[in-house]
This record gives sequence, structure tokens and C-alpha cells, in this order.
Amino acid sequence: MSDLPQSTSGRTAEHVARACAEEAFRIMMDRFPGRVGGRRQETRSKGRGNFVTETDLAVETAVLDLLRVEYPDHAVLSEETAHEVDANQGWAWVVDPIDGTHNYSQGIPHFCFTIALCYDGEPVLGLTHAPATGDDLFAAKGGGLLVNGDRATVSDTPTLAASVLGVDLGYDDARAAKLISFIEAIWPGVQAVRLMGSAALGLAFAACGRFDVYVHPFLYPWDAAAGILLVREGGGLISEPDGGAARIYSERLVAGAPGPVQDFLRIGREKPWR
Repeated sequence: MSDLPQSTSGRTAEHVARACAEEAFRIMMDRFPGRVGGRRQETRSKGRGNFVTETDLAVETAVLDLLRVEYPDHAVLSEETAHEVDANQGWAWVVDPIDGTHNYSQGIPHFCFTIALCYDGEPVLGLTHAPATGDDLFAAKGGGLLVNGDRATVSDTPTLAASVLGVDLGYDDARAAKLISFIEAIWPGVQAVRLMGSAALGLAFAACGRFDVYVHPFLYPWDAAAGILLVREGGGLISEPDGGAARIYSERLVAGAPGPVQDFLRIGREKPWR
């Protein structure tokens, strides 16, 4: 997309997003338990299974400070300190400083930094970076999906029965229980099921074919904004369970290769999980 706004310093939106990711990488990996003798991060609980660390706050502060200098007129919606901002009007950055905080705090390398630029609630630039593995997934609207600099697409798996299904459960126990029951009902109608522990990484994996389908029952905008664009630019489908268009404020999403997603949606209409 060629008409993205330049920053006050003259940098492109992609350059600013990457600068944010580099700052996040530096802070996260300096403190990652997998690199500092296995000592777990101290956490504060926001609910069962939902944690925040001092590293989340440090990354968010650094990134938001950078964005406010480079784009002072843009809104910024972020998980820890700016979660009540409305990203549906005008230009807005949507940021998750660490998606997969519980994994991060335990030294499990399935976590990421994710950032999206939206216009009137529509993602037009998305970047998800996994510091522990070095995976970098980027898309600008109309430009296709890049994974570590190379073109990538969703998988060519034709059916749900032939698929690896990625799942996360979120923080609503009732919705999670319904999804677990649904998976039990369709099993063994998929090849394998994987629980990610990071919604943003799950969507990114669906975008580039590592998962054939990914499903989540309780998302926030900072989980989904970049992933919505990554999946679309990778040639995939991403929608709400009833087939409605995916939006950054959608709480339930199904994403991945067209055939398996359509199968999942069809079976979901017959055996509702939402």
C-alpha cells in the first residue's frame, strides 16, 4: 500500500513498525528466562492464566513513546496501558507488547511482539515478530505476505480432515469449554491439534501455512489486528464463526486455508461452539 502516512521524521510506516519491533526484541530478549539461566519472570495475574510482567510494561512504554514521537496525531491502542482507545476512527496503531506472556515468563519460546496500523478500524499494515525464533511476518495491504523477507501464502491443504488445527482457549472459561467440546466432537476429523499459547502467533502461523486452520474463542484487538491482514495477504480466509467479516474487535475468529476454514465453518453451523 503506497499511501501509508510518513512519520514526523520522514520514515515510512513500515520502518517505524520495524523500529518498534527492534526495540521490543532488545528488551524482551535481555530478560527472557530461556537466556538468563532459566529464571522465570515475576508475573502479576490479571485473571486465571492471564499475566503481565515488568517486561510487558517496559516494551509497551518504549514502543508507545516511539509512536507518539513519530505519529503524534495517531491513536494508539495497546494491551497494558492504552486498552480503552477507540481504534475504529482515523489512523490508529494497535500493539501487543508481548503476546504469549505466560509462555515468555516460563521460558517457552512461543511469544511475539505484534503491531498493526489501521485506518477506520481496517488493518493496512501488520507486523508480527517472534524474538526467540527470529520469525518475522509482515504485510501491507495489497502487497502480499512476507515471512523472513520471502513471499509466503496459506497452505494448500484442501480439507479440514487433512489439516493441522491450531487452537487457543482465551480467558472466558465457558467459551473455552464449548470449543473443547467441539474439538472432541469432530475428533479424529483432523490430523492434529496444537495449542499455541499466543493468539497473534497462531494467526501468523495460519497466514503462512504452518497451521491449516487456527481458531480462537475470545480475542482482543491487539491479538488480532496484525493477524487479520497477514492471513488476507497470504491468500487465506479469516472470519467470525457465522461467516461474518473479521474485524479488529471480533472476539471469535477462524483463519487459514480456504478449504479447511470453509469446512470448519460448515461443521460449526451444525455443531455450534460459539
